[in-house]
Amino acid sequence: MTEITSNNDTDNNEIDFATMQGILASEGLKSHASELHGVLTGLICAGFEFEDQNYVVMLHDLFNEGEGFPSAVKKALKQMYSELWSGILDDSYSFNLLLPDDDDSIAERGHALSVWVQGFNLGFGLQQKDSPVVSDEVKEVLTDFGEIANLSDEMEEDEDTEQAYFEIAEYVRISALLCFSELATPPNFASNSTDKKIIH
Repeated sequence: MTEITSNNDTDNNEIDFATMQGILASEGLKSHASELHGVLTGLICAGFEFEDQNYVVMLHDLFNEGEGFPSAVKKALKQMYSELWSGILDDSYSFNLLLPDDDDSIAERGHALSVWVQGFNLGFGLQQKDSPVVSDEVKEVLTDFGEIANLSDEMEEDEDTEQAYFEIAEYVRISALLCFSELATPPNFASNSTDKKIIH
């Protein structure tokens, strides 16, 4: 398995939703952590190359009116980017969406899933704007994602809604991986070993 790490990590803990949202809030940014994660995932799954560091500038333009992010936010984003690649390339499919914990309300989780998909669609579109030819399977995914992005925030706190949420989130996760498998080019790491650690 390929492991990708970042020298921007402050510890060995992965960035979760609460941590990322807390960093954004502490720096006075109104961005949603799930949407940022979705944009990065959309870029990567549409063919964005691992070595390309322009994603930081793209996020500046999208979420901070072109202004550079504070250092704490930039550090967290770089860690999140590395963890995204690591999860997507993991043979055990450890990639997950960045969403609130299951203890949070279904309304909050449903909203986060919706904005994650909105972010994915945005990132995917930015990366694919010059080469929009995709398979029927990917077209179907993008159509479904367009509907999921418009999910109502008014969700009942009941078992059926919980089940529907988990099923939709899993469909989104698997569909993102499908897009990656069709459109993305995994990093070409020059190594004689099957395991390679990349530091950037």
